Amino acid sequence: MESLRIGMFSWESLYSVKVGGISPHVSELAETLAAKGHEVHMFTRIGDESEYDEINGVHYQRCRHDQPGGVVMQMDRMCDAMVRRFDAVQNIFGRFDAIHGHDWHPVAALNHVKKYYGLPYVLTYHSTEWGRNGNTFGDWREFHEISHREWLGGYESAEVIITSENLKDEIQFLYKISNDKINLIPNGIRADKIKREVDPGKIKVHYGIHPLAPVVLFIGRMSHQKGPDLLVEAIPKVLKNRWDVKFVLIGEKEMRHYCEHRASQLGISDACRFLGYAPDEVAYEWMNACDAVCVPSRNEPFCIVVLEAWDACKPVVGTDAVHLISNFSTGIKAYISPDSIAWCINYVIDNPEKSKIMGENGNKLVIEKYNWNTIADEVVNVYKRIKR
Repeated sequence: MESLRIGMFSWESLYSVKVGGISPHVSELAETLAAKGHEVHMFTRIGDESEYDEINGVHYQRCRHDQPGGVVMQMDRMCDAMVRRFDAVQNIFGRFDAIHGHDWHPVAALNHVKKYYGLPYVLTYHSTEWGRNGNTFGDWREFHEISHREWLGGYESAEVIITSENLKDEIQFLYKISNDKINLIPNGIRADKIKREVDPGKIKVHYGIHPLAPVVLFIGRMSHQKGPDLLVEAIPKVLKNRWDVKFVLIGEKEMRHYCEHRASQLGISDACRFLGYAPDEVAYEWMNACDAVCVPSRNEPFCIVVLEAWDACKPVVGTDAVHLISNFSTGIKAYISPDSIAWCINYVIDNPEKSKIMGENGNKLVIEKYNWNTIADEVVNVYKRIKR
């Protein structure tokens, strides 16, 4: 097998700054590529770490830059720092065979590398600014500039990777990228990454929940896109069916305080536990202790939370924006409405044996389809098409 020198550009990773779903994607993909004999350098932000580490075979090239200003201004400075670091690394290690960027954040750096070093690049889209924020954006100028860079990355890249069919449709509608440039390669997860042997009752009691009470888990950004407000509106209809169901919501963002306030208005605060940001181990404990995971998203480009739930053998209640779910096989799909979400949660709670089978079916998919070994091989094939 030919060994490639790969430069991966991402504003987040598991071992620098963690923001969302890109972190596990880039780090786990990079580690799998390294395990297959490739030399991988991760150009990313420095966070609170050192400028260089080798972790699980991956060279972390962390870039220091000024923090003030909006996200676009910060990414401009990050890209400048990435270019400087790339130049130094290439002088030491030699010319790179493949350049791979993730989302819009490093596009300015990728285009510089393409122009001045003659290196074409691959761009993976994980979501779009329209999908993340829709009509809820605050600063129109930033929204426009981020959308422009998403388009520019698609235009300037040699190949594009998109993680799901519905995200492909969204990106082609927004940015008119041709089919012959697009590679549909899903996200992945390591089998047994999430699964733990836990005592569900003990975990529930620690948070003031009866050890036998059914628990529905939401985990993700508390944003309009992810729909936590839809879940909160559904809770009274679930409690009407079964009074003892509890809801654990893990995550931060602009809708957290609204959801807490709305829960108080609806008189359901006692049924809810808003944990805010939680360390990985807390999230993993709840993923294994809960009875079902709810993904009430309005827009969902892929949804790594579904794979994490399946890894823990949990059924998923998702809206019809969550295309990974096979209805009544690996979970249940609701309309994007509180009434429908409540009906689906009630079905899962009322049918524990059927729900268990759904979780097991999802777990089989994690092992057979969404494993990093298979996905990494597909990504390498894309690299080889652009190698010069």
